[in-house]
Amino acid sequence: MSFLSKYKYEILLGIVLTLVYFFIRLIFLGRMPIFTDEAIYIRWAQIALQDASWRFISLTDGKQPMYIWVAMIFLKFIKDPLVAGRLVSVLTGFFTMAGLFVLAYELFKNKTVAFLTSALYIFYPFAQVLDRMALYDSMVAAFYVWALYFSVLLVRRLNLNIAYTLGFVLGGGMLTKSSNIFSIYLMPFLLLLFNFKEKYLAKRLIKFILLAAFSAGIGYGLYNILRLSPLFEMISAKNATFVYPFSEWIHHPFTFFAGNIHGLISWLLQYLTPFYLILILISLFLINKFFREKALLFLYFALPFMALALFGKVIYPRFIFLMTLMLLPLAAWGLDYLIIFVQQKVNLKVPKFIYALVITCIFIAYPGFVSLQFAANPLKAPIADADSAQYLNGWAAGWGVKESVAFFQQQASKGKIFIATEGTFGLMPESMEIYLVKNKNVTIKGYWPINGFPKDVAAYATKMPTYFVFYQPEHQIIPSDFPLKLVFTVKQGSANSYYRVYQVVPR
Repeated sequence: MSFLSKYKYEILLGIVLTLVYFFIRLIFLGRMPIFTDEAIYIRWAQIALQDASWRFISLTDGKQPMYIWVAMIFLKFIKDPLVAGRLVSVLTGFFTMAGLFVLAYELFKNKTVAFLTSALYIFYPFAQVLDRMALYDSMVAAFYVWALYFSVLLVRRLNLNIAYTLGFVLGGGMLTKSSNIFSIYLMPFLLLLFNFKEKYLAKRLIKFILLAAFSAGIGYGLYNILRLSPLFEMISAKNATFVYPFSEWIHHPFTFFAGNIHGLISWLLQYLTPFYLILILISLFLINKFFREKALLFLYFALPFMALALFGKVIYPRFIFLMTLMLLPLAAWGLDYLIIFVQQKVNLKVPKFIYALVITCIFIAYPGFVSLQFAANPLKAPIADADSAQYLNGWAAGWGVKESVAFFQQQASKGKIFIATEGTFGLMPESMEIYLVKNKNVTIKGYWPINGFPKDVAAYATKMPTYFVFYQPEHQIIPSDFPLKLVFTVKQGSANSYYRVYQVVPR
């Protein structure tokens, strides 16, 4: 029997899940406004693509460069920079889905659970949000999932080739974001899966420790290529912005824990929805099989989660995304248990596939609704409150960028123009630069702080059409002595603030 004949149903289901994944992730991909961090990362990728000496440009802000390096490739072939940047996350999200499939199968040796894990990932609202944005976090999660998969293979097979592969995955993860260091820190817990009953215990245990250390060494070795840049130390400085260093944390170890854990749990429950949470609880408390495998998954979720609650200084929902993915195989195991339970109780003469389809649809209906609504009408999607405020309903969301780019392109077709922006780093001027910097008729310059009207902007206004873009709350009311005439405004989501484009009136 040929491979295709033997696995035709599995191949067909894999194709269906792949098509559904890309449909859910790609539909209306450019509808959501550009977010501040997206503008920064895409602009970095553009600069790095144009000038090889700036391949480590992300280190200027203490960020690792892996996402930027991949985004460079997409920018080379895709016209719209925002779509190019977001497609990186779409692709890495697909690798995450594939990684969850093989991880679930390796842990539970159950094809149904593996396919259900992939299906739950497709409709997971958290994944839908981050797989559609030009941010680091989708790529971070992909490395985290694959690192655990190869770690499980390593502890079960003690193979040098697996150790090599794991080392490169660990290195790629650390070159993406510092949080991927958890993949190394958590390796001792792989001993949950170590077979202590086989003979030659001491020899095999030493071999595992040496192979794990070898993998970690490769990972750190790859990470240390960043030391080639004099900006390497910026990573530690940036990390200190979001996480308390131990020397600082020890003076107030639990002062911020209660507030952090409340926020993290709130975001977790909002994204898991009651449906996924029920399945996870079924897996943890009603299924007596695979205790060690379930414990490992839960630890890969809970320990980084608690570490962030303890040490987090500035936290956002996206920081817990990679951790929450460890709960999806548990949810799939719970869903498979529920399917078998209902099949036995109802006992209708229909294939198990029908039970699986109906019950799966029940549990993914609401998460799927949230995911599709985020694509079609993001302002109304019930995602985590903090993400909604940041990505959609405030100054960090780039409402008005698309309209102003179109306006400036039209004006530049008539001759030279000058664009001043409120801000020198962030949404402005980066969002203008990624679309307009190659236009020889456009000059862009950012200003901050704006305590008075910039003299050089007034000087430009005497030579060419000059515009000023304001978008932050500080300047919702423009001083009356500023020589500005309003061109148009765009409301910033549901916030009581507006993105505004003014023309500078020559004095």
